[in-house]
Amino acid sequence: MLNFYGFTLPKLRKHFEEIGENPAKADIVFGGFYKDGKPWEHGFGEFGFAERVAEKLEREFSFELPEVVEKTEDESAAKLLLRLSDGECIETVLMRQRFGNCICVSTQVGCNMACKFCQSGLMKKRRDLTPAEIVGQALRISREFSCRIDGVSVMGIGEPFDNFENTADAVSILSEDKGLAVGRRHVTVSTCGIVPKIYEYAELPQPCSLAISLHAPDDALRSELMPINKRYPIAEIFKAAEYYTKKTRHRVALEYIMLSGVNDTDECAKTLAELIGGRDFYVNLIPYNATDSEFRKSDNERLSRFCAVLKEHGVTATKRREFGASLKGACGQLRADNLAKRE
Repeated sequence: MLNFYGFTLPKLRKHFEEIGENPAKADIVFGGFYKDGKPWEHGFGEFGFAERVAEKLEREFSFELPEVVEKTEDESAAKLLLRLSDGECIETVLMRQRFGNCICVSTQVGCNMACKFCQSGLMKKRRDLTPAEIVGQALRISREFSCRIDGVSVMGIGEPFDNFENTADAVSILSEDKGLAVGRRHVTVSTCGIVPKIYEYAELPQPCSLAISLHAPDDALRSELMPINKRYPIAEIFKAAEYYTKKTRHRVALEYIMLSGVNDTDECAKTLAELIGGRDFYVNLIPYNATDSEFRKSDNERLSRFCAVLKEHGVTATKRREFGASLKGACGQLRADNLAKRE
């Protein structure tokens, strides 16, 4: 059987044609199961189709979601440890923000990028997630906490552009008006800088927001922290990001995790500002969250000073609010403990 949640609307229309059904029915069931909240457990019997058609579709599709293994929660955030159909596990996080509920979803079991400050990078990639497994995280959170999803950060375990096609399909489903209808500017895909895929992402029919995990103001330091920089240096990443901004008219967020004594000096801030120049980028400063690495968090005074230096040099900068650190669900902390035990 095929997992219904893995189909974008165009692909669902095409599949209906292939099985001899009117593709208009695809629009009806897509909107019904996502936007209109038809009871998924009742299947296709909710749509008034002929019994023959409903039974045929029941044989075609399943509605399997990841299984909740563990749930942890505090006032501002919640984290789910989810088991997939093959027994592998991932983590996903709900962040209760002022503008609504934002989730952080994973795209791979493990990650091959090996960024030194990231807990997920301590695991080698086991496999890519399917579109249904990525979308399933949003659906599972929505049902587990009875909440609407207002924003999606594709920043969990894995490198989204190392699983490009599946991530693109999942983002399409999440942002589709007849689907979960999360506004495209409120769906952000984060990459450590796989340059060819940034160009490919910009060429999608309706790309969502883009964030670049930068974390250093020059190639020497970035290559120390992020091995991917040896293949795709900053100049190439910025050229691709500029192409994205011109193509989509969306600003690019540069994510910059603040590591005490490593990349948080005034000089680093000035170098970063010079690097950005007049480009249509903004910097999102991220407090470092404790992992098994040797790095330490910049204090609030240093973070504020770094932000001020950027602004003094004409760069828009924000400080990310902290969510989920007490749950080990904050940025850079996701790992899936029972997966780590199997390493």
